[in-house]
Amino acid sequence: MTMAFQGCCFCPSLQWKIGLLSLLSFSHFVGGQIRYSIPEEMKKGSLIGNVAQDLGLDLKRLRAGRARIVTGENIQYTELKTDKGILVVKERIDREQLCGDITPCSFSFEIILENPIELHPLNIFIQDQNDNAPQVLYPVQTGGSLVAEMVPRSADVGYLVTKVVAVDVDSGQNAWLSYKLQKATDRALFEVGLQNGEIRTVRQVTDKDAVKQRLTVVVEDNGQPSRSATVNINVAVADSFPDVLSEFSDFTHDKDYNDNLTFYLVLALAVVSFLFITCLVVIISVKIYRWRQSRILYHSNLPVIPYYPPRYADTLGTGTLQHVYNYEVCRTTDSRKSDCKFARPGSQNVLIMDPSLTGTMQRIQSEKSLLDEPESPLEI
Repeated sequence: MTMAFQGCCFCPSLQWKIGLLSLLSFSHFVGGQIRYSIPEEMKKGSLIGNVAQDLGLDLKRLRAGRARIVTGENIQYTELKTDKGILVVKERIDREQLCGDITPCSFSFEIILENPIELHPLNIFIQDQNDNAPQVLYPVQTGGSLVAEMVPRSADVGYLVTKVVAVDVDSGQNAWLSYKLQKATDRALFEVGLQNGEIRTVRQVTDKDAVKQRLTVVVEDNGQPSRSATVNINVAVADSFPDVLSEFSDFTHDKDYNDNLTFYLVLALAVVSFLFITCLVVIISVKIYRWRQSRILYHSNLPVIPYYPPRYADTLGTGTLQHVYNYEVCRTTDSRKSDCKFARPGSQNVLIMDPSLTGTMQRIQSEKSLLDEPESPLEI
């Protein structure tokens, strides 16, 4: 930060204001100009200078004279602290936004005091900082389309392929640019000018050189720390435009195909992994549920109810006996005339045993007598 104090030196636009104020108030006028130089992008509240000390004023005079800043700009970048007599940053100052390409960059305002009126002009110079990276103007970086520079196979050494054009909105040495070749399909075929950004051939182009060449150029400024920008350049080594179009169209298609294939592979892997983890969690949950159910039944005090198969009943705890027994009675054709007579039952009695051995229940089912039909079997 630098400060310079000079004698009475005013810009013409302020002289009529000063004369008018002097005539109206009949007050004593003291003039002096202060110059400060500060870097851009200073934080809010940063100290610019001690106005009271540089002007030789007392703090009581600043407070009694109600010292304040008078400026014609809509935005005030500075603030006067009358209790301390200092000037601080009120708003962040961007040199490029304030002055653009104009150098040097500065702005002016006045500090006015009353009783008697005093007007002190101040001039603030803004020092450039390397806060902007270089911008590449050519070749234009397109998103979808593929632009290529063509080099004939008959090109000699030093053939100008293209030129990288870049600018830096900073000023001074912060805007000095240098160009470097970062990557290349064949580094022995091309070179980049350090100061001018020209891309030229280093050797004679041969038939063995690939048609598709890709170069990556880095543009750096001279600031501290330096900032850079990267530009990709596609070069086609061919003698005719149709060959270039076919080669780079295939290149673009292959690149898109590879990108899509990679995306689908990653998506498939994610889906399979999700399904596997889900199945694993379900299986473990079922196993844990069954194990807990078995533990609950094992530790419970509920009585165990025996299970009896259908059509079976427990008989005195010695075994099982089937409810119904089927028998077949065979008779001859003249059995009605024989001396052996059978009773013709009118019903069939089935005895059902209660499993608890507390009682029995007899069920009578009515049916036709089987003895009336000579050919039908008898079921008892």
